[in-house]
Amino acid sequence: MIVIGEKINGSLSKVKAIIRERNAQDLLDLARRQAEAGAGYIDVNVATGEGSADDEVEAMTWAVKALQEEIDTPLSIDSADAGVIEAGLEARNGRPSLINSVNAEPQRLREIVPLASHFEAPLVALAMDETGIPPSVEGRLEACQTIAAACQRAGIRLEHIFFDPLVLPVSADTAQGLVTLEALKAVKQAFVGAKSVLGISNVSYGLPQRAMLNAAFLHMAVFAGLDAAILDPTDARLMAAVRTAEVLTGKDRHCRRYTRFARANR
Repeated sequence: MIVIGEKINGSLSKVKAIIRERNAQDLLDLARRQAEAGAGYIDVNVATGEGSADDEVEAMTWAVKALQEEIDTPLSIDSADAGVIEAGLEARNGRPSLINSVNAEPQRLREIVPLASHFEAPLVALAMDETGIPPSVEGRLEACQTIAAACQRAGIRLEHIFFDPLVLPVSADTAQGLVTLEALKAVKQAFVGAKSVLGISNVSYGLPQRAMLNAAFLHMAVFAGLDAAILDPTDARLMAAVRTAEVLTGKDRHCRRYTRFARANR
């Protein structure tokens, strides 16, 4: 399973300070620890809620260049601004990258899909549109179909799309965990060859003992067909859930990843 490390996010106070101060050493430390813990991608989101769009473009360019000087792990270029994503991809200069993200909103499709085509970068596709996140499985699947059609017109193969059925906190609506799992299964059936991804920790927001819920939900999602997860790879309990889920669903040949993880975390 692909793990996308979530810890470089400008909304976090520590990361906001790193970005503001252009502290390359601490930025590299965050990335390095995630890579060593098993991340297949390092997500890079430099939106701090401060400054202008040009400031975010400059920050993304700085962060990408600083990271790739010492980190070989592919980066996930994450922004709500297409210009910031483009800047990050240009700074990558052809190195492996993931675009995070597009949704079914027409303007977003016009801005992001051409970037995925031009840079030949895989794309996270959120199951939502201009009205927000559909409450039903059918609504989320329809949003994914809209994105898939736009990608097909641009020549982007299904294999390069990571559909995200989206996780909502069960603290607000206890039905939403099941909706997400059913939407995940529907996406895997409708788009054979495409990948799936979820931001695991969203499910437990607002509840105590979040790690326990996150781990349980991850097991269920992997059984439903999950291919990738956005999470904190330095959380040993959550990574244990990843490795055990891989074993139990036949995705870890000879149990090698599980065995290595178990030895390293006795």
